[in-house]
Amino acid sequence: MRILLINGPNLNLLGRREPSIYGNLSFEQYFTGLQAQFPAHELTYFQSNHEGAIIDKLHEVGFDWDGIVLNAGAYTHTSIAIADAIAAIETPVIEVHISNVHQREAFRHHSYLSPNCKGVIVGLGLQGYELGVRAIIGPEG
Repeated sequence: MRILLINGPNLNLLGRREPSIYGNLSFEQYFTGLQAQFPAHELTYFQSNHEGAIIDKLHEVGFDWDGIVLNAGAYTHTSIAIADAIAAIETPVIEVHISNVHQREAFRHHSYLSPNCKGVIVGLGLQGYELGVRAIIGPEG
């Protein structure tokens, strides 16, 4: 299976940004381990701080890849355009958040993306990405 992991704004700073919330591991370090967990599947990673680049990537893979694990960061709470892009594609999307957004500021409690996603994983740290991949692969994977 081909699965794309997409991270949105500021997630390129994982390992350095607010380690009390996000931990000390960079996403690149975590991703290498994740790929090793799923050697039979093609896992690819994309990160952008730009809303349009995320939308372009969703359009690019959204009709022939097997799944997308998306942490849109703060765009989750603001981007109707990303929500529309998810609704427009056929590839299932799992929404992931490292922190428990419901324990944070009130504006983070709402997601424009969730209604268009197959599922949502929140507050389980980086393990949320692994669970998102497992949700796409299914029990046989």
